[in-house]
Amino acid sequence: MEKKEKILELLQKNARLTTSELSERLNIDIEEIESIIKRCETENIIRGYYTLINEDNYHIKKVRALIEVSIRPERDGGFDRTARNIGKFPEVTDVMLISGNCDLQLIVVGENLNDVANFVAQKLAPLDGVLSTRTHFILKKYKEAGFQFENDEDYERLKITP
Repeated sequence: MEKKEKILELLQKNARLTTSELSERLNIDIEEIESIIKRCETENIIRGYYTLINEDNYHIKKVRALIEVSIRPERDGGFDRTARNIGKFPEVTDVMLISGNCDLQLIVVGENLNDVANFVAQKLAPLDGVLSTRTHFILKKYKEAGFQFENDEDYERLKITP
């Protein structure tokens, strides 16, 4: 694995690592690490830095929904223009082109169920190119971005013997 890949892997797990910490872990000069990170930012390989918050512990009461969207592809543009337009809505945090029964998968955030329902009915469904939507409300998160939200219990299942 090359130096850039090693740096990106560590930053993806913990974006708060300093260049000196990266240097110690990877045995690479700090100046070289800074140069690689700067180049990754300039080339849009690193698009931003993200803080994962356990909203249950912080008492944030937001409603999240996973929405499947079927859209009509455009000549010479496929799904891209419609996906970019959907991504401009502030309620939409994620837009992904997927395979399967629908074309796009969205993550939408609202203050309550009505906010999400109104977004779908008033903003998403009427968009040109949107054929259908299917909304699934997220009830509980167990893992996000590679991080477990609950600590594993030290529990050993009882062995059953004949």
